[in-house]
Amino acid sequence: MFENNDTHVKVWGSKLYKVLKETGHCYIMTNHKNLQEYINVLTDVGFNFVKSIIWDKGNKIMGQYYMSQFEYVLFFRKGAGVKINNCGTSDILSIPNKKSKDKEGKNLHDTEKPVELMKILIENSSKENEIVFEPFMGVGSTCIASLLLNRQYIGVELDEKYFKISEERINLIRLTK
Repeated sequence: MFENNDTHVKVWGSKLYKVLKETGHCYIMTNHKNLQEYINVLTDVGFNFVKSIIWDKGNKIMGQYYMSQFEYVLFFRKGAGVKINNCGTSDILSIPNKKSKDKEGKNLHDTEKPVELMKILIENSSKENEIVFEPFMGVGSTCIASLLLNRQYIGVELDEKYFKISEERINLIRLTK
């Protein structure tokens, strides 16, 4: 597991900036603890911060002070600003946070993102046949959403367990498409 600190964020942030095409969009999911750090470090490496989008998960997670029900989706761009494809999209996205389960009923991944959420972001920031890059693939939600929207994708996952789960999920979509 990677430690989340300025140096680590700067390393992956600069690499992400380098591979993103000019005028490309970048979305980073985060909580309130990492919000300021991500905005500061990613703008330092060259990204332009556009705005925070709220993902309303529809369920509450216990907390010491307040129960969290949302996650920040930080929206960045590289270079000149290009409008999203559906300018009528709200900056509050209410998509249920339902986790995929394994055969024993356990979550496949603790921070899995819904395919429907990823479809909104991908559809707004790319065109058919363009490449979507996911540097933290997890169990493949972004890649699945890309496939469903006729986008190409490149997914990177260091954990072999999650990579294999992604591969299985993606292959199931390919078989039904």
